[in-house]
Amino acid sequence: MSTSARVFLLSPARCDGRRAATLLSPNAEFPLAVQLRQREGAPLGEVFAFLSGLYFRGKLTYASAFASADAAAQPIRVITTNRGLLEPGYRVRPSDLEEFSRVDLSAGWAAFEEPLVRDAKRLAREIGDAAVVLLGSIATDKYVGPLARVFGERLLFPREFVGRGDMSRGGLMLRCANEARELEYIPVASAVRHGKRPPKLEPL
Repeated sequence: MSTSARVFLLSPARCDGRRAATLLSPNAEFPLAVQLRQREGAPLGEVFAFLSGLYFRGKLTYASAFASADAAAQPIRVITTNRGLLEPGYRVRPSDLEEFSRVDLSAGWAAFEEPLVRDAKRLAREIGDAAVVLLGSIATDKYVGPLARVFGERLLFPREFVGRGDMSRGGLMLRCANEARELEYIPVASAVRHGKRPPKLEPL
C-alpha cells in the first residue's frame, strides 16, 4: 500500500535500564546529561535515541527522512508510557524519565492506553486521510491494539519488520534513510505479524 501523506509513530525507549542510570547520574558530565538537568531540559527524541541506541536512532532518522510535511503540523510523534503522543522536540527532564519508568507496559494498561488513545483520536482529526506508520513492535497488541481501534486500516507498518529483532530493524532503517529508499508499508489489521527471521544485513 502506498500513500503520499503519512505520519510516523515511534515506539518508546526503556527508561529504567543501564543507559538510563548513566544518563540520570548527577555526576554525568557528557553534554546530553548536563542538558537534561538544565531547567529547559533536553529533546525527547535525543534522549530516547541515547537510551535505546541503534533502534530508536534508526526510527527517528528514518521518520525524519520520509515524514510528509503536509500530513500534520508535526508528522513524527513518539509514543510514551503515560503521556500519550509527544513530539520529538518535546523537552524532558530527569523527573519526566522517572515518571515514564514507573509504568510497566505489560501491566499498566489504563495509565498507558488512556492518554495514547486520547492523543491518537486528536491526531486522527488533525491529519485527515493521511496514513499512520507504526515504527515499533507489531508482534503483540501493546501498541497495535489501541492504535488500530482509532486508525483501523490506516495504521500501517513496514513489511520488512516481520521476523526482525530490534537491532536489525534499527540498522535497516538507518540504511534506508542513507540510501533514500523508503520501505513498503502494509496495513497492520490484515497483515501476518509473525514470520521467519530474514537474513542478517550485510556489513556496511
